[in-house]
Amino acid sequence: MTPTEEMNGSGNLMDFLDEPIPDVGTYEDFHTIDWLREKSRDTDRHRKIASKSKESIWEFIKSLLDAWSGWVVMLLIGLLSGTLAGVIDLAVDWMTDLKEGVCLSAFWYSHEQCCWTSNETTFDDRDKCPQWQKWSELMTGHTLGAGAYLLNYFLYVSWALLFSFLAVSLVRVFAPYACGSGIPEIKTILSGFIIRGYLGKWTLLIKTVTLVLAVSSLFSKYSKNEGKRREVLSAAAAAGVSVAFGAPIGGVLFSLEEVSYYFPLKTLWRSFFAALVAAFTLRSINPFGNSRLVLFYVEYHTPWYMAELVPFILLGVFGGLWGTLFIRANIAWCRRRKTTRLGRYPVLEVMAVTGITAILAFPNPYTRRSTSELISELFNDCGALESSQLCDYVNDPNMTRPVDDIPDRPAGPGVYSALWQLALALIFKIVITIFTFGMKIPSGLFIPSMAVGAIAGRIVGIAVEQMAYHHHDWIIFKNWCRPGADCVTPGLYAMVGAAACLGGVTRMTVSLVVIMFELTGGLEYIVPLMAAAVTSKWVADAFGKEGIYEAHIQLNGYPFLDVKDEFTHRTLATDVMRPRRGEPPLAVLTQEGTTVEDVEALIKDTDYNGFPVVVSRESERLIGFVQRRDLILAIKNARQKQDGVVSNSVVYFTEDAPQLPASNPQPLKLRRILNLSPFTVTDHTPMETVVDIFRKLGLRQCLVTRSGRLLGIITKKDVLRHMAQMMNQDPESIMFN
Repeated sequence: MTPTEEMNGSGNLMDFLDEPIPDVGTYEDFHTIDWLREKSRDTDRHRKIASKSKESIWEFIKSLLDAWSGWVVMLLIGLLSGTLAGVIDLAVDWMTDLKEGVCLSAFWYSHEQCCWTSNETTFDDRDKCPQWQKWSELMTGHTLGAGAYLLNYFLYVSWALLFSFLAVSLVRVFAPYACGSGIPEIKTILSGFIIRGYLGKWTLLIKTVTLVLAVSSLFSKYSKNEGKRREVLSAAAAAGVSVAFGAPIGGVLFSLEEVSYYFPLKTLWRSFFAALVAAFTLRSINPFGNSRLVLFYVEYHTPWYMAELVPFILLGVFGGLWGTLFIRANIAWCRRRKTTRLGRYPVLEVMAVTGITAILAFPNPYTRRSTSELISELFNDCGALESSQLCDYVNDPNMTRPVDDIPDRPAGPGVYSALWQLALALIFKIVITIFTFGMKIPSGLFIPSMAVGAIAGRIVGIAVEQMAYHHHDWIIFKNWCRPGADCVTPGLYAMVGAAACLGGVTRMTVSLVVIMFELTGGLEYIVPLMAAAVTSKWVADAFGKEGIYEAHIQLNGYPFLDVKDEFTHRTLATDVMRPRRGEPPLAVLTQEGTTVEDVEALIKDTDYNGFPVVVSRESERLIGFVQRRDLILAIKNARQKQDGVVSNSVVYFTEDAPQLPASNPQPLKLRRILNLSPFTVTDHTPMETVVDIFRKLGLRQCLVTRSGRLLGIITKKDVLRHMAQMMNQDPESIMFN
């Protein structure tokens, strides 16, 4: 027995932390993960698996299973995403049509499905069949007259109120995180922030999108590593957009451009695979009944001309202005909701907004129908078989052209009537979208924003079409639009307007263009879409750099370091680090002179996420950094499982135990939970560099030193508050670390 062992009173000192402790290395809710730590843990895990794989055939098979588990997770996510998207599409169509009538042959059929197999439809009334009846016809036997109209009106509003009440009640009782679009929260989670309840089973059931946690928890390398989880979530976001819009490539680019914070090449390939599987699954279900994956399939028969870039760019300007108006008005309303009594009554707010929306929407056929149906009609080209009011043109009785090449014609009374209704629908959609986004129900922004742009674009398209017809001798039309030619396609303007407005709100560019041409199948119209998307972004950025999702992240106080933000101020790390002048000294632990009782008292008296470990309080020479949660779990576990650990046991972080009198209780070695290479900067490091380091490395905190001596600490919260202060914003709006 050595002298050291005699002094410690034990012949066999146990290194308590040679075996992993349950939950050590995990994070508390509403805290930021340490990306470097997670990456290091995953590297260590790979190294262990590789070394064990040489020991036996079974270990080699286990290593292969581990290598393929990522692709299996992507396969399951793709299958589940596609299946859920198909079910949602069918359910939405049915519930939307249920507000107006019911299918007698099968009540679970939507209007379109009900009339698919009917042999009694006519060309003029393709949407009418005996199997589908409106509520007034079913209840009173009449479809016309004031009584029938009022009954349909009353039932439309009643169904809308019932559906909204069920939605807000389910969210309020079972899944509070299921409200809103979810993209601000997903962006924040992908940046490394922990929101535990957001990816839970109830959110999956109520919102029916966040299935990642349920799938990834089947595999230990994802359930035990927050960094790996975020790789899966990036791929799942791509799969979600893929099935939401039938745009697999656009979904991957959306995840890369708009959502993901860390997107290595491996994640890109797995995202592509998940999006492919999800799209294939959705295509197999065929929810749209057209054997196509795209949501708004269009087929235009006229190319676009260079002169049309002018109205396309003007639509881009409109999209940028709409995006600015929407973001400012919506954030102002949401802030008012959070800071006044209005936020205490979410059910009442949802019911009131739904009631007003339904009452105002029913009289106008373009607001009564579902938004997806409206966009589909606005995108459509007017062929010879179209019976829409938007296609009520005055036809030349001597026209002998093929049905796919109809020349521009003067607008009929139906078109002028539709223009007034569309103008009213545009005002209605603008106002109602501002007030509904952010309410306590699951809701998105893609389709409502596209609807605003599609309405504006169709109006502009019809205006340009009629100008070209009546004034084809003008210089802007003379070179490309001859009399009797099919020059202008109003549906194309609707598509460009939709892209412009969505871009103005979200500030997407590349992924937006790809999503739009995948969404519609309009591959040859990429240039107009690009022109509108870039213009809308430029115009919107002139009034403010942040999109709607970044604005909501800031409103909620989430710790999100946006890679798009530029920091150009000439401040130093010493200006931001804590402690500042007049503040108490930094709470630290010494490497071998602290007792269990001292550590527990420090944890109790402070709320810091971790503590620097120094050689001594006199030298302040930095040794490493230990997380608060790891300390709590390690001491708790040691008290339960290790004999001799009491309150006055010495805690040490060195490799060898300190020399203690034999009468002292057994010391507790915690070197295993100590991070021996914490990230450090000097006190004269420019904050521009510090901000860049936090962004690119995903740091949770960094320590400030001078010649190895600890001076202070900078956390992600400190960085965000400093950036807010430099931009004359409220630094206290950053609520989490």
